[in-house]
Amino acid sequence: MPKIKMKTKSGAAKRFRITAGGVKFKHAYKSHILTKMTTKRKRQLRGASLLHPSDVASVKRSLRLR
Repeated sequence: MPKIKMKTKSGAAKRFRITAGGVKFKHAYKSHILTKMTTKRKRQLRGASLLHPSDVASVKRSLRLR
């Protein structure tokens, strides 16, 4: 009888990617209702960033890597 496997949290799987440099994520507040947001704010939210090292452990636990 095989052991029961730990399931990945599906919400975390959609939001985070593990890379060699850390955990990558997309910025929030960049999906809709962008007309009231300033151009500077939209530009700063562009692209992906690396998660702060203090938050990496909790994300890896959600992804069942630890």
